[in-house]
Amino acid sequence: MFFKQVWRNAAKNRKGNGLFFGSLVIAIVAFYTLLSLGEQDVMIYLAKVESDAVRKLLMLLPAVYVVSLFFVFFLVYFACKYQTDSRKREFGMYLMLGMKRSRMFFMLFLETLWSSLISLLIGIPVAFFLTEGISLATARMVGLGIIGHHFSFSMSAIIWTVCGFVIVQLIAMLIICVRLAKTQPADFLSSGAQEKQISMSISQSTEFFAIGVILLFVAYYLGVFRLHTLDARVFLTIIGCGIMGTFTLYKGLGGFLGRQIKRKSPNAVGLQTFTSRQVQENVLSQHKSLAVASLLLLMAFACVSYGISMGFGRSASRSADFSMFGEEQQINSILEQEDVKEMVKTSYPMYLSMIKQEYWEGEEKEFDMSRFVAAVAKVDGTENILENLHIDYIIAESSYNQLLKSMDKDEINLREHEVALYSSMATDGNFGIMVEESLKNNAAIGIDGTEHAIASKLYYDNIVADRAITLYMALIVPDELFYELAREPEVYCQNVRLKDELVDELGLMQAVSKMDDRLAQTGVEYDSFLVGIGRNLFYTVSASYLTIYLGVLFWIIANTVIGLKYLIQQRQTKHRYKTLSMLGAGTEEMCHSVKKQIQIFFMLVLVVAVISSVAAIYSMFTSFTKLPIGTNMHMVVAISAMVLFAFVLTEVIYIGVVKRTASKEVSAIN
Repeated sequence: MFFKQVWRNAAKNRKGNGLFFGSLVIAIVAFYTLLSLGEQDVMIYLAKVESDAVRKLLMLLPAVYVVSLFFVFFLVYFACKYQTDSRKREFGMYLMLGMKRSRMFFMLFLETLWSSLISLLIGIPVAFFLTEGISLATARMVGLGIIGHHFSFSMSAIIWTVCGFVIVQLIAMLIICVRLAKTQPADFLSSGAQEKQISMSISQSTEFFAIGVILLFVAYYLGVFRLHTLDARVFLTIIGCGIMGTFTLYKGLGGFLGRQIKRKSPNAVGLQTFTSRQVQENVLSQHKSLAVASLLLLMAFACVSYGISMGFGRSASRSADFSMFGEEQQINSILEQEDVKEMVKTSYPMYLSMIKQEYWEGEEKEFDMSRFVAAVAKVDGTENILENLHIDYIIAESSYNQLLKSMDKDEINLREHEVALYSSMATDGNFGIMVEESLKNNAAIGIDGTEHAIASKLYYDNIVADRAITLYMALIVPDELFYELAREPEVYCQNVRLKDELVDELGLMQAVSKMDDRLAQTGVEYDSFLVGIGRNLFYTVSASYLTIYLGVLFWIIANTVIGLKYLIQQRQTKHRYKTLSMLGAGTEEMCHSVKKQIQIFFMLVLVVAVISSVAAIYSMFTSFTKLPIGTNMHMVVAISAMVLFAFVLTEVIYIGVVKRTASKEVSAIN
C-alpha cells in the first residue's frame, strides 16, 4: 500500500507539474550530449589529427559538467520546493493521522527517485537520437559523409548523467526535508503568510527605475562603442553596470507599473485593474528573481550567438587538398599513376619565395613601402599593424590564378606596374578587414625605383593544403617580376585538388583519407587538408559546442525560475480568486486574467533580456568574435535569425505551458 501511494503521488506530481518535469528531461538531454561529445564522429576524427588538443578539450568537460550540476541544482531545488509547498496540507494530514516524519521523508525520497527514473527513461533515448542526428548532420557538413558516420552509445555518459542527476535531486530533497522537519503539523495545515513586501515611495521607485535605465544605457554604449580595444577596465565596467542596472531597474519597476495602473484605472473594465495589480505585486515581491532570469536569458542568447559566430567565422577555406614536396620528376610520376590520376581534378606548381635580401639592404635597388604605410595609417585601429608591417614573400601570379581556378573563383588580372596583397592572417579577427580598407586609399609600393599600385582586393586563400604554413603578408606579382625578385625561384610545392565527383560520392573527409592512404605508400613528403581542417574544426567544435550547451542550460534555468516563481506567487494568493468567484467573476474570466498576468510577467523579463542581448551580441561580433573577411554574412545572419525564431517559438510554447498550469489551478478553486 505504501509503495502504491508513492507511485500515485509521483504520477500526480508529474501530471500536475509538467513544466518542471519537461525541464528535467531537457537537462538530462543536455548532460548526455555534453558527456558523449568524445564519442561523436567529428571528435573521433579530430582525435586522429589533433589528439593533444582534443585530449585537453575532453579534460575540460568534467569541469563544465560540475558547473552544469551546480546550475541544475538550483533549478531542481526551486522546483522541488514548489512541489512540497503545494503539498503542505497533505503532509500535515499525514502527520495528524500518525505517520512518522521519517516515513514521510522516506516516501518523498522514493517519489523523487521514481520521478528521476521516469525522467531518465524519457530523456536518455531522446538524447541518444538527438546526438546521433547532430553527429550525422555535422559529419555531412564537414565532409565525413554518411559512410564515415557510425552509431555510438556512450555507457560512461549514461552513468555520469544518471549519477549526477540523481545526486542533485536527492541533495535538493534532503535540504527541503531538513526544513520540513522543523515545521509543526499545525503550520502545514495553515495557508501560510505571504511574504512581506518592502514599501517604497513613488519618488524612490522612480529614482531606482531611472538609475537602472541609465546604468544599462552606459553598459550598452561602452559595449558598442568602447570595447574594440578589449580593455579590461571597460569590460569590468560593462559587467558591473549591466548587472547593477538590471537589478536596479526591476527594483523600481513595481512603482513605475503602479503609476501606469493608477493613470489607466478610471477607464479599466472587468478584471483589468486586478490583473495589473497582480503583475505589480509579482514584480515588487520577485524583482530579484526577474533580474536573475533576465540576466540568465541574456547569457543564453549571447552564448548561442557566440557559438554560431565561432562556427561560421572559422570555416575552413578549401583551396588545395594536398601539397607535395620534392623533386618535380618524382611528384609527376606519382600523379601519373592510374589509381592516383583517377582521383585528381587538377595539379599545379606553387611558386613561392622570399624576396632577395638586396632589395631591402642594397643602395641601388630598393623596396619602398612608404605609400603603403601611409594608406594603412589612415584606417582607425591599425596601430598594431603598423608596428609589424613587413613583406618578406612573393607569390607568382600564374600559380595563384591556378589555385583560384581550381576553386572556381575569378582569377587575378594584374595590370602593368600593379601587384596584389596576400595574407593568410586575413581571416583572423579584424585584421583582414582593416588591411583591405587601407588598400582603398591608393596604396602602392616601390620596387627597384618603379611604383607599383596595390590592387584594392586582399587575397587570403590558402596557398598550401595545411594552414600551419602562414604568411603574414606577401605580394602576388607577375611571373616576370617574380623571377627577378625571388631568392629561390624554384617550385615550392605541387598542389593537388581532388575530383568533385569523388568528393560528392564519398564525402570530403573520406575522399581525402583515401588519397592520403595512397600517397603514404609512395614515401613522398606532403601535407594534407585533413590536418589543416582538423586544427580549424577543433576551435569550431570546442567553442561552438560548449557555448551553445551552456546557452541552452541558462535558457532552461531562466524559464524555470520565471515560471515557478509566478506559480508560487499565484498559489500564495489563491484566496483572492475565491473572493473574485464569490463576487461573481466567472472561471473563464479569471483564467483570462491569469493568462494575461503570465504574458506580461514573462514579457517584462524578455524585453530587457532581448534589448541587452542585441547590444551584447553586437559587441561580441565586433570585439570578441570579429567575423573575418570572406565570411558569408548572409549565411550568418540567416542562421542567427533562425536561432532567434527558435528561441521565440520555444518561449511561446513555454509560456503556453505555464498558462495551462496556472489556469488549471484557478479552475480547481471552484
